[in-house]
Amino acid sequence: MAGGELKLLGAWLSVWVCRVRIALHLKDLSYDYVEEDLENKSDLLLASNPVHKKVPVLIHDSKPISESLVIVQYIDEAFAGNGSPLLPADPHERATARFWAAYIDDKLVAAWLQAFRGKTDEEKLEGTRQLLVVVETLEGALRECSKGKPFFSGDSVGFLDVMLGGLLSWLHGTKALCGVEFFDATKTPLLLAWAERFGALDAAKATLPDVGEVVEFAKTRRAKEAAAEAEAAAAKN
Repeated sequence: MAGGELKLLGAWLSVWVCRVRIALHLKDLSYDYVEEDLENKSDLLLASNPVHKKVPVLIHDSKPISESLVIVQYIDEAFAGNGSPLLPADPHERATARFWAAYIDDKLVAAWLQAFRGKTDEEKLEGTRQLLVVVETLEGALRECSKGKPFFSGDSVGFLDVMLGGLLSWLHGTKALCGVEFFDATKTPLLLAWAERFGALDAAKATLPDVGEVVEFAKTRRAKEAAAEAEAAAAKN
């Protein structure tokens, strides 16, 4: 069993940070959490992640690890003796979990960002259309991976559950922010039930930000960006 001091550099609203915090709680690991001001990044963050200069960064015995997918896998391997394994032992099942995790980051997040941040109504509508397609695809992935059990990994929470679960607060806020119901009882009943089960976990309750606070933050940020764009346009005229 690995030991040593753990420190997590993060930001409360970051889905990537939420993933890592969920994994740490599932493994019942103690850690120091450092909230970063992303407008004024600390020297520790810049030194620990000089390539991307982003959170999350997990520092284990003074050694930094960056990127949520990498960090969660590291936690599972370095602390294999703590709790249940997150990644399956079977190589094919492990590869499948990594494939769908990449799909979530490459397709789901990209579509959500376009639906939320699109410059025109057409861009936002296209993002929404893509988002709905991705969600229905993930419904099929859950059906295939879970084999009728509660989570993507079966009876217990695993890697893919953590990867999608970290996004839950933002996904639940999608209706207020984008006018789209992410989980639908008719089209995605399995995902809807899964989200309720995952959200009820102690690890989720302890780490996921309040949906209302996320929505308020996003609306405020959107208003500031719109004001800045209007000011820049006015300055050109």
